[in-house]
Amino acid sequence: MLMGCVMVNASAQGDAKNLKTAIFAGGCFWCMQPPYDKLPGVISTTVGYTGGAKPNPSYEEVSSGKTGHLEAVQVLYDSSKTSYRDLLKVFWLSIDPTDPRGQFADQGSQYETAIFYADEEQKRLAEESRQELAASGRFSKPIVTQILLARPFYPAEQYHQKYYQKNSLHYNLYRQGSGREGYLERVWK
Repeated sequence: MLMGCVMVNASAQGDAKNLKTAIFAGGCFWCMQPPYDKLPGVISTTVGYTGGAKPNPSYEEVSSGKTGHLEAVQVLYDSSKTSYRDLLKVFWLSIDPTDPRGQFADQGSQYETAIFYADEEQKRLAEESRQELAASGRFSKPIVTQILLARPFYPAEQYHQKYYQKNSLHYNLYRQGSGREGYLERVWK
């Protein structure tokens, strides 16, 4: 399965047997990268496209909503320093899991939320976390985030990678203006 090519010096980053990959779609991928970059144990993050059938899609193609791909973030992490449960918690704290049409100002199938599992353990943990969130009573609407088998992941164009660092003013204005920041503060306090 093509999962993107990430070169990592295992001796500098931890034992290679502890390196794992996770993929999350939470609306605009610009907003999903910073929370994972801040998490101890995360080696790298890459924004890109997954879930559709078109190989190597461009941003313009995915933005059309016709490729079946979702904007997503691929997280490479050291499982001896952070757990998949920790990654799931960051995911849920970064999205509105009740919006079936996208996220905040970004509406369309390419902005829907999903957890893409790589193995049965990730699937089980994702399902458990979704059930716990649904049972928490925090939301009056149903949780619509899908849990799907990981498909090929295609890294987005370079100008999208670490956008929050490259264009911090624009990113911060976008995050506020899209409604994401206010929603997360209201819901998660």
